[in-house]
Amino acid sequence: MTKDDAELAALRARVAELEGRPRRSRTKSALAVVLIVLAAVLTPLSAVAVWADSMIGDTDRYVATMEPLASDPDVQHAVANRVTTAVMQQIDVDDLLSGVAPDDRPRLEKALGAAEGPITSGLTSLVRTTAERFVSSPAFATVWKQLNRTAHAAVDKALTGSGDGAVQVKDGEVTLDLAPVVERVKDALVDNGLAVAAHIPEVHTSITLMQSTGTLAKAKKGFRLLQLLSWVLPLIVVLLVVGGVLLARRRRRALVGAALAVAVGALVLGLALWLGRSFYLDALPSDVSRPAAGAVYDTLVRFLRTGVRVVAVLGAVVALAAWLSGPGRWAVAVRGGWTGAIGSVREATGGGTFGPVGPWVHRMRTWLNWTVAAVAAAVLLAWNYPTGAVVAWIAVCAVCALAVIEFLDAPTVPDPPAGVPAAG
Repeated sequence: MTKDDAELAALRARVAELEGRPRRSRTKSALAVVLIVLAAVLTPLSAVAVWADSMIGDTDRYVATMEPLASDPDVQHAVANRVTTAVMQQIDVDDLLSGVAPDDRPRLEKALGAAEGPITSGLTSLVRTTAERFVSSPAFATVWKQLNRTAHAAVDKALTGSGDGAVQVKDGEVTLDLAPVVERVKDALVDNGLAVAAHIPEVHTSITLMQSTGTLAKAKKGFRLLQLLSWVLPLIVVLLVVGGVLLARRRRRALVGAALAVAVGALVLGLALWLGRSFYLDALPSDVSRPAAGAVYDTLVRFLRTGVRVVAVLGAVVALAAWLSGPGRWAVAVRGGWTGAIGSVREATGGGTFGPVGPWVHRMRTWLNWTVAAVAAAVLLAWNYPTGAVVAWIAVCAVCALAVIEFLDAPTVPDPPAGVPAAG
């Protein structure tokens, strides 16, 4: 083989190699896109899994979540109406009044407020007023916490089969006995001068927490699956993002896209929660208070909405950081402005190398920057139920730490040549 033939063969091999690279690159890029899209799709499901496990698996967290409802006017009004209806349904006014001594009748009429119309209307008004006064008092907050602990046991029993208490799970229906609230209202009636209220028999009325006839078994299976995936799904999302970025030809751009895709996935969940609220309220029976039901819904999904904001803010922060570290014209301009501004501050404070600190920071700058990022990530992971504001403040603190590193970064001042006096 002549020299020309060898050169021609080498050229052909090189051309074949170059033609094969784009195909392999396109395949890897397509796979990277698929992984990033899967991460975005699984983001809402992972947030729901974490929320479901934390709400059902943590009684104290559930009670703390529901506690603010005790002071919600719509909930107070709904509870007062329910208790009033339950009490009045159990009272036979004629039998009740027949047991009142003649001497007690003036006091009874005064307690009823000399209401116009039938005596039943006055009694109903008195019961409702007393119930409303009770649900507006601090005592109701205590009872409300106790009821919600029982409610949590009901949901836990319905979905996991564990737990017990004043809860019944029968034919797919979970009910909670409101007798403690009724008893406190009866005591308040007696304290307000209506001694005859002590003769009211024990009233048991229940509120349905869950009604899933024929579907409770499916709900149990679905919840157990969510419990199992509550920590697996977030890990899968992270691994999908990492895999997509590593497979991409332009990794920095892929990281920006992946972070934004995950943020969009979280925002889609937020939109679903907003739409789901309307569907939920529209499907309620006519005798259910929609304002109260809306307040309960908003409270139950409050931390899920917080999770949406956390993921959205975190995705935006990661995307911004990846973009600023890139070679783009605007990114370079922003970094130049950052460096120039901190340099001006350094010069205004006297400049210098800060002794041995400046040269050391200059040598270790890359490691120091990565340490700041690692510490910020560790704080975020260690934070118990962070909010969007927490993520933003962690990012602000990280930026401040990077600014300090930039401020202290000063290369070693070279020694002057022989025979040339040092400046100053």
